[in-house]
Amino acid sequence: MTQRICPTAWQDYELIDVGGFEKLERFGKWILRRPEPQAIWDKRLGEKEWQKLAHASFVKAAGADAEKGQWYLKPGMADRWWIQYKQGGLKLKFRLGLTSFKHVGLFPEQAANWDWIYDKVKALNVGEKPRVLNLFAYTGGASLAACAAGAEVTHVDSVKQVVSWSRENMEESGLNGIRWVVEDAFKFVQREVRRGRTYHGILLDPPAYGRGPDGEKWLLEKQLNELMQLCGQLLDPQGFMLLNLYSMGFSAMVAENLVKKHVSTHNVGHMNSGELYLQDQGGNALPLGTFVRL
Repeated sequence: MTQRICPTAWQDYELIDVGGFEKLERFGKWILRRPEPQAIWDKRLGEKEWQKLAHASFVKAAGADAEKGQWYLKPGMADRWWIQYKQGGLKLKFRLGLTSFKHVGLFPEQAANWDWIYDKVKALNVGEKPRVLNLFAYTGGASLAACAAGAEVTHVDSVKQVVSWSRENMEESGLNGIRWVVEDAFKFVQREVRRGRTYHGILLDPPAYGRGPDGEKWLLEKQLNELMQLCGQLLDPQGFMLLNLYSMGFSAMVAENLVKKHVSTHNVGHMNSGELYLQDQGGNALPLGTFVRL
C-alpha cells in the first residue's frame, strides 16, 4: 500500500514557506533559511518577509564546493540550541547546530518514522529485549525512538563527531544503553553476518555517497543491493525493517523490489511504502524521500 505521510505532532518545528529553491523553517524559536532543490515553484511570501523572518540564512559556495556554504546570522542568533519532540510515549530532545553543509542535525520529516519505530518495538513479542540495528544512523532520532520503546539499540555511523552528537541527544532525552559503533556500515553488517547475529529491527537511511572512517567508499546505486542481501540475513523472521531513500530520485518501487528480493519474513506480506513530506503554511507539500516499511 502506497502512502504519503507528513508528521503532525511537532511543536518545535514548522515549515513556514517553501519555493524558489529555498525553504523557511522554524526550529524552536529560531527561523532558518536554507536551499531546497526540489522547491521549483514560487514562494508564498515576498523576499522582504523572508529577510525579516530569518534569523540565519545559508548561502551555497560557488564552484566545486557547491554542497558547502556559509551561514549568515543576525545578532543574537545561537549556533547551537535544543528542541523537543513529544508524541505518545516519545519525549526526545535534539541538539541542533549550523553546519557547513546546510544541515542542522535533524531531518524533521523523519518524526513520522520515529513514531512507527516506537510502536513496532512496543508491539514485538519476542520473549527477550528486542535488538534493533540502526545503520547510517546520523544524530540518532531513530535510535532514540527504538531505545525509548525498550529496545537494545546498536547505532552505526562512520563519523565520530556525529556519534558523539547522538550520545548528547540520548543523554538529554533521559535515555541510556545505546551501543555506539563508529564504523563503515557495510563492513559492520558483513561482520555481523559472519558472527551469526540477528536483529528484531533493522533501520537503514543510506546516503547517495559517503566515506567510512578508514576511507571506505559508499555508492548507493552500486552497494545497496548487496547491503540489503546481508540485512536480510540479519533480520529475525519475526522482525521489522525500515528503508529510507532520499537520494538519487529513486522511486519507492526500487526499495520495494530490494526488500522483496532479499527479506524473507512473514512481514513482507504487510509491506507498505510511500513518501515522507512536510507541508508549509500555504499548503504546499515538500517531498523529502521515499520509504519502505515491513
